[in-house]
Amino acid sequence: MAAEAGVSRATVSRVINGSPRVSPEVKELVEQAIARVGYVPNHAARSLVMRRTDSIALVIREPDATVLADPYLANIIVATSQALTGTGVQLVLVNARNDAEHARVADYVRSGHVDGVLLASMHGEDPLPGLLLGAGVPTVVGGRPAIPVPGLCYVDVDNPGGAQLATERLLAAGRRRIGTIAGPADMTAAADRLDGFRRVLAEAGLPAGTVVHGEFTRESGQAAMAELLEREPGLDGVFAANDLMAIGALRTLRAAGRRVPEDVAVVGYDDIEPAQHTEPPLTTVRQPVVEQARLMTELLLTQIGGQRGGEPVVLPTRLVERDSA
Repeated sequence: MAAEAGVSRATVSRVINGSPRVSPEVKELVEQAIARVGYVPNHAARSLVMRRTDSIALVIREPDATVLADPYLANIIVATSQALTGTGVQLVLVNARNDAEHARVADYVRSGHVDGVLLASMHGEDPLPGLLLGAGVPTVVGGRPAIPVPGLCYVDVDNPGGAQLATERLLAAGRRRIGTIAGPADMTAAADRLDGFRRVLAEAGLPAGTVVHGEFTRESGQAAMAELLEREPGLDGVFAANDLMAIGALRTLRAAGRRVPEDVAVVGYDDIEPAQHTEPPLTTVRQPVVEQARLMTELLLTQIGGQRGGEPVVLPTRLVERDSA
């Protein structure tokens, strides 16, 4: 390429790597030579020299079926991929369903197969963030980790505040016997939403609402709603900690002959696309999933570039009013 363009090999290297230390005239000369020859850089060779793979891993700790069925996780994957457009960095999707698979993921990442890791949908006191950070692997977590890890960067949403918006909506609609379908007890997002729900009821001087835990799936929402009705027959309001469980709850209420919102008002969380098409359309809390994924990706690329990860970020939520509450 240097001979074709009539410049030094160092100059060609600077042009290919985007260095500003090349004049526009020389850059155009090299680019024209590249176009004539059809040259494509050998990324494998570049990786050996630069110790970079130009790829990052998105690790999701959920079964394959859950990842495919959950619009929230699907949006995270799509938004992350879009955030990498034009960066030259590829996305590797990794499912780690249990602790044993997480150990294998840690070995895979620490062996240098990717330049950094995004973690999403974490459960319990997962050791993986600490392991990766201790190994010097750039890491960003989606959501607040259960175990505080000094120096770990994460991007969360205001889960307590979102639950507060949902519960206040039910109170504003005149509901006083309110229950909740909480998420998995080992996930911080679910715990934070449950805390926000309980805080609003306490501040309103109402008894603690009936709580049934689901698994963030439609089927678990159906089962949890049936249990709520059995435990609290006079229930007149429900906050479901995600939209899939809220959609399942609507099905159970319909089967039980309970009108929504006349008999039981329902508020969800996420504002996934199907929430607009339920019967009735679902009032819910919108969390900025695309913005969360974009920020996670940008923070990770910043770390890979040699800068510190920065402070944790918490994004705001907002209520989307429809007809279910």
